[in-house]
Amino acid sequence: MTDASIHASSVREDEASFGDYFALLKPRVMSLVVFTALVGLLAAPISVHPVIGFTAILFIAIGGGASGALNMWWDADIDRVMKRTKGRPIPAGKISEGEAKVFGLALSGLSVIMLALATNVFAGAFLAFTIFFYVVVYTMWLKRSTPQNIVIGGAAGAFPPVIGWIAATGTMAIEPWLMFALTFMWTPPHFWALALFMRSDYDDAGVPMLTVTHGRRTTRRHILAYTVLLALLAVATAFSGVGGPLYLAVALVLNAMFLMGAWKIFRRTEADSEADNFKVERSFFKLSLLYLFLHFGAILAETLLKPYGLGGW
Repeated sequence: MTDASIHASSVREDEASFGDYFALLKPRVMSLVVFTALVGLLAAPISVHPVIGFTAILFIAIGGGASGALNMWWDADIDRVMKRTKGRPIPAGKISEGEAKVFGLALSGLSVIMLALATNVFAGAFLAFTIFFYVVVYTMWLKRSTPQNIVIGGAAGAFPPVIGWIAATGTMAIEPWLMFALTFMWTPPHFWALALFMRSDYDDAGVPMLTVTHGRRTTRRHILAYTVLLALLAVATAFSGVGGPLYLAVALVLNAMFLMGAWKIFRRTEADSEADNFKVERSFFKLSLLYLFLHFGAILAETLLKPYGLGGW
């Protein structure tokens, strides 16, 4: 094999694939964006044509993915340091920072314009605000400047059901903001649980997560406090326009489990956690992944049952 052929082979191996660009969109986060936006759209009192609904969710998803790409562009330096993120396309050398930036900006513009054209200008404008909030307010400002980063910045991930609702109705209402609040209050305990057993990553990257700035003991107290507030909100949502007996049953069971997990985390010492490699914290984090999907799934079920006189109160 000649030197030229060896060089050509190495170039092909280093070239970005479709999968690398897709990874820039943070598909796991995008799945949550898609699902909660879909629930917001379907729970709205005004039904939309299936084609319009599909188009709306598609461009909301693209907007969420664009935010992820711009987040990876800005955070490339710390992604190279953290074990959890060093395999992402930019740290892995598959995609350059400049390419990720252009890709994210292009998708942002496309998603906002197309959502506005497919549904209404209000929905497009709200998607634009959401992208701005996630990229500028959270990624560029809050993430590296305050331990409240995930509390305030969590609003960005909570906007999709509101966008879905606006795409269907063109107006605001209390129900989508209850769905927003559910996601907003869920975000801190979800990420703080992760930070408890991934603290070294945030230490190494210099990210002022609560575990770094105030320690794990304080973080455990915060997880419990936010979980109590979250449980009250989640159960109260059962008696709103998007709730019902099925949702109430799901909320009671899930929040009892979540409160129990938060209480166990609160009572644990660092010696306990180190001894079993943060088994309880990891279990709580895994439950948190199901928590939001099951709550929104229950809202969706109530919505789909309403035409048959079975959903809602």
